[in-house]
Amino acid sequence: MPENNIIAQDENGVRTKAVLVSLLLPVMESKSVETSLDELESLLETAGGETALRVIQAREHPDTRTFIGKGKAAEIAEFIKNDGTVTLVVFDNELTPSQIRNLEDALDVQVIDRTMLILDIFALHAVTGEGKLQVEIACLRYTAPRIVGHGKEMSRLGGGIGTRGPGESQLETDRRHLQRRIEALNERLKELERIRAVKRGGREKYNMKSVAIAGYTNAGKSTLLNYLTGAGVLSENKLFATLDPTTRKLSLPEGEDILLTDTVGFIDRLPTHLVKAFKSTLEEIKYADAIICLVDASECDSERVRKRKVTEELINELSGGGKEVIWCYNKCDREVDSEFIPPEGIRISAVTGEGVDGLLTRINEVVNSGKTTLTFFFPHAKAAEMNGLFRNSIVKYSEYTDDGAIVTAECEREYANRYAAFVQDAQKRPD
Repeated sequence: MPENNIIAQDENGVRTKAVLVSLLLPVMESKSVETSLDELESLLETAGGETALRVIQAREHPDTRTFIGKGKAAEIAEFIKNDGTVTLVVFDNELTPSQIRNLEDALDVQVIDRTMLILDIFALHAVTGEGKLQVEIACLRYTAPRIVGHGKEMSRLGGGIGTRGPGESQLETDRRHLQRRIEALNERLKELERIRAVKRGGREKYNMKSVAIAGYTNAGKSTLLNYLTGAGVLSENKLFATLDPTTRKLSLPEGEDILLTDTVGFIDRLPTHLVKAFKSTLEEIKYADAIICLVDASECDSERVRKRKVTEELINELSGGGKEVIWCYNKCDREVDSEFIPPEGIRISAVTGEGVDGLLTRINEVVNSGKTTLTFFFPHAKAAEMNGLFRNSIVKYSEYTDDGAIVTAECEREYANRYAAFVQDAQKRPD
């Protein structure tokens, strides 16, 4: 993983200035392109840069050489030359290696695309060993096919990696070196996944429920985790301020302890390389008993709808569907149009705590929806049968008599059915 991010302030604190470029095709709406450019501008600011110019080029189809066409590239080059401060051009689309090379030759500045910008932010914000591993794997997967072997791009990718093998070009050597690096990192990541699986098995052994906090980046996930658990996770008004998942214990109003996990933020067109690299982290969503999906209620209606749609699609993809979801509309301490918040949505402010009690009540309902409280009687001859009940339920009362043991426990319906023969009142036996 690169030691320094692409976009950074210099020693005098001057931020990198960039031109943002997008393509408007006949099948696209101009409003959606503008919205995507707004998001790209926010990504640039998160990475430490600032926008000098935004360009939208309407074309029937992308130009194979420069994506935007020779004429528009010449216009941008003229602006960069006259401005004198722009050192970067960021495309809100994915470019091919040859397009990047041709554009850099035409513009005489560095050119990156949306995916490269997001990877740069992830490299900047990864903190834990696992997070850094995942980011490096994603970067290498994206970089490997883009080594073209000449010009500024080769310089940026650190040409000359490895040793020239007999009878093979430097380009082939570089690619083989990157592939070996990816394989080595994947092996280390698998070991971390194994450790994570062991920890997850430990939680299941003690019957602890887990809830994941998910949502679009900058919806307030880390702020909510901090408010509920005092986790002390970095919380900033930036996209992807935190990457590494944090799990903390949360005591619900009725006394039950659950595990609450903050997850990586979603974004429209989340690069496939990132989804693959962060598979182990995003599995927290797959294995959670319920998911709190945060939506920024302070945004305009069209943005809320768009980001909720992106969140729903990714949740279904990652969880396999059928997962209990609690829709939570955050930032209600700001000006919010309540008319557009659906009836099932819970209004909260993770900053002030407004509505959090209602959220906790809903979490309690969801994690206990499959539970039932029953009283069992175990004769002395069947006392060993109680062990499983004690391990997998919340025992609220127990009494030992001359004939056996009386146990009142709150348990999942699965265990209630398993011990149905010992339910004290036959009329109250589980279905």
